[in-house]
Amino acid sequence: MPGRKDYYAILGVPRDATQEQIKAAFRKLAFKYHPDHNSDEDAEEKFKELNESYSILGDPGRRAKYDRYGHTGEEAEFPFGFSDFDFSGFGDIFDTFFGGFGQEQRKHAPRRGADIDLLMKLTFEDAVFGTTRDIEVTRTEYCEACHGNGCEPGSSPVTCPDCGGAGQVRRSMKSMFGKFTQITVCPTCDGTGKKVVLPCGSCQGTGRKRVTRKLNVSVPAGIDNDHHITLESAGEAGLYGGEPGDINIAVDIKPHNFFERKNDDILYDLHINFTQAALGETVKVPTVHGPADLKIPAGTQSGDLFDLKGKGVPHLHRRGNGNQTVKVSVDTPKNLTKKQRELLEELAKSMGSNGSHEE
Repeated sequence: MPGRKDYYAILGVPRDATQEQIKAAFRKLAFKYHPDHNSDEDAEEKFKELNESYSILGDPGRRAKYDRYGHTGEEAEFPFGFSDFDFSGFGDIFDTFFGGFGQEQRKHAPRRGADIDLLMKLTFEDAVFGTTRDIEVTRTEYCEACHGNGCEPGSSPVTCPDCGGAGQVRRSMKSMFGKFTQITVCPTCDGTGKKVVLPCGSCQGTGRKRVTRKLNVSVPAGIDNDHHITLESAGEAGLYGGEPGDINIAVDIKPHNFFERKNDDILYDLHINFTQAALGETVKVPTVHGPADLKIPAGTQSGDLFDLKGKGVPHLHRRGNGNQTVKVSVDTPKNLTKKQRELLEELAKSMGSNGSHEE
């Protein structure tokens, strides 16, 4: 067969080799030249030749036709020839044939439980000073009766009879390329390798239950709308022994009637009359910490700002408080008594009331 491939030579077996010898030779060489294990430039081409050779010699019927007619018989059945056939997709098939080339076929790996997201409404004062709240949450937990194994108390799961505890089953199939083995998750135990014989009556054998719990939540002083509270490991139970998820609580803070928050500072609008602004006066100003004295200097104008140090919101992650900023608004009276009008008119005359000013 000049110019033709010798499949026996490629596999390194004699022409009278048994099927077991052919299979053993193929396994050994395919492992050696698999691109995942061999970085030589010609490894992929040799691997394709091995696939082609075993697809013929590994099938008794096709081997007999090859022995009798050589490549002519194969080309009669497959006129396109193996040289034009793309074997690039055979990696997955041979992974299953060799059991993943030594990689461990994993059972169900531990999986972290899902997080639970909640919203908590707070008053302005609760956010400033902190508080504690009781919340109710419905979550999946491991069954307390069976401790999560799904078995009636006093019994235990047994090794799955269909997969022998491997969590996987193998199915052999024949194709145009020979006989291959497919590995799938065991449908009896869902890949766990265990089977529940006496299901737990409390959770019906699932090992998990939906439970409503009341949890106490500590709200830190200084929390704001863009912050959230995390209760670690208080979320949904994990799967296959995985850690529980978390509870993430976002906060919605109700606006105050007259305080406005800006980061850790508090803004407050103070209305005074024009005599207080003109003459100056010390006044009582409300703060979240209680009334505080604020000195209004003479000649204060509308829009002037004054700070009350430390009268703002506690810093969330460090000591101390923000400030309270007081913005002054000077009010013009709308209803004057006769006496007040006379006094103002006299004041106007002394100050000049025509709106002019000296050059």
